[in-house]
Amino acid sequence: MNYISKNIKHLRSLKKLSQEGIAEELQVTRSRIGSYEENRSAPTIDFLIAFSDYFKIPIDILLRNDLTKAKDFSFIELNNQRVLFPITVDDDNENLIEVVPVKTSAGYLAGYDDPEYIEQLQKIKLPFLPTGKHRAFPIKGDSMLPMKDGAFVIGRFVEDRSEIKSGRTYVLVTLNDGMVYKRVYNNIALNDSLLLVSDNKVYNDYSVPISEVLEIWEFTCSINTQEYTQEELKISSILGMFNELGVELKALEKSLR
Repeated sequence: MNYISKNIKHLRSLKKLSQEGIAEELQVTRSRIGSYEENRSAPTIDFLIAFSDYFKIPIDILLRNDLTKAKDFSFIELNNQRVLFPITVDDDNENLIEVVPVKTSAGYLAGYDDPEYIEQLQKIKLPFLPTGKHRAFPIKGDSMLPMKDGAFVIGRFVEDRSEIKSGRTYVLVTLNDGMVYKRVYNNIALNDSLLLVSDNKVYNDYSVPISEVLEIWEFTCSINTQEYTQEELKISSILGMFNELGVELKALEKSLR
């Protein structure tokens, strides 16, 4: 469905521009703007290009998404484009969270910037989440114990990468490693990279160039789909103790130098 007439009116209102104002900005007549907004005629390709460029929104986003349902916006930098994904809400004005399915999580790398792919994802709502654009990602493996294989991490989209806080956990969508959940250390100022660390020390740390990070989502909460056994809780406590001991030993080593 083509949403362009609604989106022209909506985006103009966000900029607080009159029909005359937006017509002047885009160098078209006011009557043409009115005709487009009332869906009496279809916008020309030249107008769509000018409108897209003015609002920094790709044309396919304008055509395929009803932006009037968004109460906030998150922008994703991709190949020097700003791709708009609205925070959608239900009839009760509650934020809807897209859930990336376990079985097709590998396909997220190909579809993360495709509005049609995102639109068909199942959605849930968690009213206690803070403001921002959130998405749910499945966790695989045991690199982030005690987070179990099959759990879901709810992440808040991070637009400004300078806000990445060292030592916190994030879901990253990367060009070469796909989707990963790690503890992140921000080395952008040092060497334009992020250091990714697993809580399970069986796995080695590694760095990813910031240029290869397509998306980053800060941990907000998690949903476990399996119950912990007593043995797992004991192992988790032991691992936590050893991790803390390792940090203390490193600090002691530095102090003795």
